[in-house]
Amino acid sequence: MAVTLAGGCRVSEMREGVPMAKDTLRIWNQIGKTTGAEAISLRVMEFASGLSPAIRNVDCDEILYVLGDGFDNEASAINLLIDNVEHCISGDSGVYIRPQQTFAIDNPNANPVLIISSRCPDPVGHIEFVERVAASSPPGNSNPPPFVRLWDRAPETTADRWYRVLVDKEIGSTQVTQFVGSIPPGRAPDHFHQYEEVLFILKGEGRMWAGQTNTPITAGSCIYLPKGQVHCVENTGAGELRLLGVFYPAGSPSVRYDV
Repeated sequence: MAVTLAGGCRVSEMREGVPMAKDTLRIWNQIGKTTGAEAISLRVMEFASGLSPAIRNVDCDEILYVLGDGFDNEASAINLLIDNVEHCISGDSGVYIRPQQTFAIDNPNANPVLIISSRCPDPVGHIEFVERVAASSPPGNSNPPPFVRLWDRAPETTADRWYRVLVDKEIGSTQVTQFVGSIPPGRAPDHFHQYEEVLFILKGEGRMWAGQTNTPITAGSCIYLPKGQVHCVENTGAGELRLLGVFYPAGSPSVRYDV
């Protein structure tokens, strides 16, 4: 059951609630304007084997992250179709879907593939399914590819932590930043940001702190952080806690304000 901490910080689980279902696709809407966010959303999308319905993005930046091994995902690649152009991508990849673009997933694996989606500004649950057409090969142009693999990005380090930025203006989004960060055991100082943020815990266990309130978190936890909310993520395990973060408006994950 979702937990609300100080300042409107919200923590829920990835498959919490009743999903929207269509053909091979199921969607759990965990964070958005209907749950108290101002402009950002987080939804969990599960694509079963086969070709999914095609979804048209609306007037927002949509940022995807294909979960890697674990979470029932297969290690094999999947086919991402953006405006009917086919791209082969693997797990632990960030993807940028531009406003008005259409995307679908062709999953050749036996197990479902899980994708974390954030839309900014949140279109309040609007989903527009469109007719699929035959896939084509990527055009030969100079535009950057719409996706990036986590381990192809150089790490940035701050103290004993690292983060890798995936989707930003280099990929094409000037509005939103997506990153993956690693937190060692322990608790960092409380701090806040000048942007609205969602987090998805990829591995490990810990506690989410907002002011003096806290709740346990583990792999699959979905977290909403309002702009300006004092918080920290505590790693209570013996190993790494790794998280996916998306924030709006765009910026650097290293910028924070200690209290």
